[in-house]
Amino acid sequence: MTEDPDVVSRRIARESLDRDDPTGWFENLYAAAAEGAAVVPWDRGTAHQLLLEWVEESSPDGADKTALIVGAGTGWDAELIADRGYDTTAFDISPTAIDTAHHNHPDSKAHYRVADLLAPPAEWQHAFDLVVEIFTVQALPIALQPDAVKHVTEFVAPGGTLLVIAAARPDDQPDADIQGPPWPLTRATIQSFATADVRLIQLTQSPSPADATVLRWRAEYLRD
Repeated sequence: MTEDPDVVSRRIARESLDRDDPTGWFENLYAAAAEGAAVVPWDRGTAHQLLLEWVEESSPDGADKTALIVGAGTGWDAELIADRGYDTTAFDISPTAIDTAHHNHPDSKAHYRVADLLAPPAEWQHAFDLVVEIFTVQALPIALQPDAVKHVTEFVAPGGTLLVIAAARPDDQPDADIQGPPWPLTRATIQSFATADVRLIQLTQSPSPADATVLRWRAEYLRD
């Protein structure tokens, strides 16, 4: 029987975390997937359903606008946003993920590059009209999440939009009870993307299509 992809990814992550390398497991997982030895659980072969719904509801026009896809993986979310007309940059810490994105989308209009959310290029600060963050912050240990949230928010240009999609957990669930990855986000963490000039304008919680017991956040913010 083929091993559960979630189990495999957690084992790969745990090996990295045990070496005090909280982000190295992304490359290890994508490299194993490229060799056929693992499956990336969140690689859906299409854009995330909640992103698709947001695009359908909002009908964003990306003409003359820039977008950044955080933790781009193999590129499906970036392709959707690029197709809306945005000059789209998509990054991932895993070189293999970026190589796979180039392979999957050889004629892409998006710009794929390797970068680290915890140490992003300085020129990205306040540079993007749309920033999309899906499942990246929650893939980091809880102690690293505040720094990751701060960097995500700083990418948004004045007048720009931030869209965050993440697994949800109750605020009263102790951090110690979460055996990640992932480490789902509390309401307080979702609200922490908001700052003095970045307003939370819409927040919804809905069940995952794959498992109704798993809840997902979709949060939209606007920088003044």
